[in-house]
Amino acid sequence: MDFSYSALWAQMGLGARGVVITLALMSLYSIGVMIERFIAIRISKKQSLKYVTLLNSMLTKGVTDEAVTAAASLKSGYLPQVLSATLKEYKNVSLRPDKTPEEALQLCERAAERSSTRAMADLKRGLGGLATIGSSAPFVGLFGTVLGIINAFELMAAKGSGGLATVSAGIAEALITTAFGLLVAIPAVAVFNYFTNVVEGIAVDINDASNELIAYLAKSGQDWIKSASSKS
Repeated sequence: MDFSYSALWAQMGLGARGVVITLALMSLYSIGVMIERFIAIRISKKQSLKYVTLLNSMLTKGVTDEAVTAAASLKSGYLPQVLSATLKEYKNVSLRPDKTPEEALQLCERAAERSSTRAMADLKRGLGGLATIGSSAPFVGLFGTVLGIINAFELMAAKGSGGLATVSAGIAEALITTAFGLLVAIPAVAVFNYFTNVVEGIAVDINDASNELIAYLAKSGQDWIKSASSKS
């Protein structure tokens, strides 16, 4: 019997072929998500580092408006999203004389929480699909295994014998689909766990950065609120 891939494909039933095609599509999707997430997170980290550097220099000079504007060109970064939203909220509240500095800081904290939630959702985009593929691909392969065993028994019934030559095609079909299912699932699970750890680390960075900004505004931003309120 010829055990080349082309020969095994020709001997597979329609069900096993459907399983292999399904696993191939799942594999292509997971690879696409892996590449896209790797590039997106790398760009986001790079832009976040750049914005933090700009923000430190700008806030030292008291240039808050420019700090908000600078984030517009770094939209892919998670820190520009969160910190600029916090500064924008602080700027808006400063024009409202009915708000005390404490109330302004509370509103800024809420703005930081909302923007952090959006940023985390952007970072996690596609990871749910990886988790689904990692958990379901082995079962899809197992379904192909069952179909291969059924095929082997059908060949045994058709030929009236149970020799190795009779059942080898069905067994090969079953093993190939099983192996293919594991081949798709293992990288998906590994990469999902990797990106999950990366995103959790980013969540800590976002929380630390937003807390530091709120603390800065609490210490040095009250004069800015008073001056802005007096102008209004």
